[in-house]
Amino acid sequence: MRCPSCDADNDKVIDSRPGEDGSAIRRRRECLACGKRYTTYERVERAARLTVVKRDGARVPFDAEKLMRGLQAACGKRPIAQEAKERLVQSLDEELHRAFDREVESAEIGRRLAARLRDLDPIAYVRFASEHYGFASIEEFAAEMVALQNRPVRLPNERDLFPPARPEKT
Repeated sequence: MRCPSCDADNDKVIDSRPGEDGSAIRRRRECLACGKRYTTYERVERAARLTVVKRDGARVPFDAEKLMRGLQAACGKRPIAQEAKERLVQSLDEELHRAFDREVESAEIGRRLAARLRDLDPIAYVRFASEHYGFASIEEFAAEMVALQNRPVRLPNERDLFPPARPEKT
């Protein structure tokens, strides 16, 4: 593993434990060059790769990290725990791989992410929807705001926004 701070390829594993509901191994590492610590995750690579069909017809491999970047941008400085965002991306990733064999349209991914964001945080949803749906006018944006206000929203509980801290292993 390359250190994210100094790019050295010399580290040691300090701690390993199951993470993300057993679907990954979480490893804490320490760079032997600069002494910084960082976390890595080891996951099983899916045999059947999912391809995303973009709006222009281009096909690119599915990348859950792109989902996370879009989610991070939509959430901005909203008080949403990183773990809640990671759970959202992981559940969407698993759902897409179950629902689609080979290809999925990018618009479908955006719709599903928007639906989850609507329940997690309405402000983040509006930020994401304004980009994803590409509102062309204030009227379209206002119509979406009215629809959001009229729709019953499942308010996230405190555990969604601020999950409890994990107890330290001794």
